[in-house]
Amino acid sequence: MCNHNDSYRPSAGVDRKRGWNMASTSTPTSSMTDGIPEMSAPRVRENPAHSIGGGLALLLGLLGLIAGVALVVLGATVGSAGLKAALIVIGVLVAIAAFFAMCGLNMVAPGEARVVQLFGRYRGTIRTDGLRWVNPLTSRTKISTRVRNHETAVLKVNDAYGNPIELAAVVVWKVEDTAQAMFEVDDFLEFVSTQTEAAVRHIAIEYPYDAHDEAGLSLRGNAEEITEKLAVELHARVEAAGVHIIESRFTHLAYAPEIASAMLQRQQAGAVVAARRLIVDGAVGMVEAALTRLTEQDIVELDSERKAAMVSNLLVVLCGDRAAQPVVNTGTLYQ
Repeated sequence: MCNHNDSYRPSAGVDRKRGWNMASTSTPTSSMTDGIPEMSAPRVRENPAHSIGGGLALLLGLLGLIAGVALVVLGATVGSAGLKAALIVIGVLVAIAAFFAMCGLNMVAPGEARVVQLFGRYRGTIRTDGLRWVNPLTSRTKISTRVRNHETAVLKVNDAYGNPIELAAVVVWKVEDTAQAMFEVDDFLEFVSTQTEAAVRHIAIEYPYDAHDEAGLSLRGNAEEITEKLAVELHARVEAAGVHIIESRFTHLAYAPEIASAMLQRQQAGAVVAARRLIVDGAVGMVEAALTRLTEQDIVELDSERKAAMVSNLLVVLCGDRAAQPVVNTGTLYQ
């Protein structure tokens, strides 16, 4: 399900929250732009339309309507038939002209713009809010320039290792060039929705959910880097529509249900191995420190066999997952 709202609202009930990425502050590099489609250069760019304050135009239009009505009334009271017809015709024409001129009035709210066309040719964009007047022969199309958010549906794709995963993303964007949004694409809302889904799918198949190599990037372990790449790719894809990507992030990231249990066991096994490795490293360090201090302080002399037995006992005590049972030796060290 796709949402297009004028303000961002964090989605509720998502599985994992990823850090926001400021697309406007990232500089695309050659590694980031690899595999990103190149869009054609825009044929038209936004420029300001010629308009005047609507207050004066409204006042002149009302005066014209009043003058036209007054001429018609005056003509009705004149006795001469020729003058009477002339005054009525002039009054009607003045009223029609005033009404037609008032059709050029536009109310532009903050966060909105009007794309002005004259007989199919782009004449500019009105961004100044308030009451504005333009040529009444032109057509004016309203486009919102407010910040919007688009959240993709939960997509099921295969990651770089071929494992099926589920992911979704939210993108915060706004229209930056109204001319491109109006004339370069058929429907810029649908265009943003489709390109966002395509970018999310492309990022998902480029990287694994969990990297087997610690030096490699993964969707789960390198959220900041992946979302930065997502923002760069999104910017390249929707730039032709005059859209600016403000922020992007993943809102849902998980293994598909059919392999979730197996992958959970794998993650648990990896965590156990990492914990054991840490315990062993620490135990070896403690045994080495103990032997070094015994030798330096000349507390007791141990031959190689006794050192090996001491190392074995200490490692069993330190690395065991159960409490050690002490054994008291009442004999000599070699009995």
